[in-house]
Amino acid sequence: MSEEREILGWEQFGEASRELAKMVADDGFEPEMILSIARGGLCIGGALGYALAVKNTYTMNVEFYTGVDERLEVPRILPPAPDFVDLGQAKLLIVDDVADTGHTLKSVHDFCAGKVGEVRTAVIYEKSHSVVQCDYVWKRTDLWINFPWSDKPPVVEREGIVADA
Repeated sequence: MSEEREILGWEQFGEASRELAKMVADDGFEPEMILSIARGGLCIGGALGYALAVKNTYTMNVEFYTGVDERLEVPRILPPAPDFVDLGQAKLLIVDDVADTGHTLKSVHDFCAGKVGEVRTAVIYEKSHSVVQCDYVWKRTDLWINFPWSDKPPVVEREGIVADA
């Protein structure tokens, strides 16, 4: 893996989230719900929720990365999973920080498909080898990305938790 990295700072994150929200709005898509993929998608999900005036937000935990460019064989959706009862006509925007391999987004998209009326995806970054092409992408890169929320090690050590994952 190359040592060169894509660096996203907090100020640039603010600009990226506004530009991503504008892409969604300009496209005419009006999501009624935003589903953030934890952990990386939590910040962008909140930012898009405010920018798109969407208060109905969900979180889905998916385990895939175990370290820098190290991952499980397949993504694992962790409980509790959202229950989309009586939302068969709703428009859902799934958000994450990056579509790297795209397998996490694909698993969440597949989980949601058929439970809501329409599903679209938005990410800050998308890589060329991703198995999904997101509906809304702020920037494309094939570099490893340092996000402001995960570029420093945790202040505590926990067994089984890797800082970059």
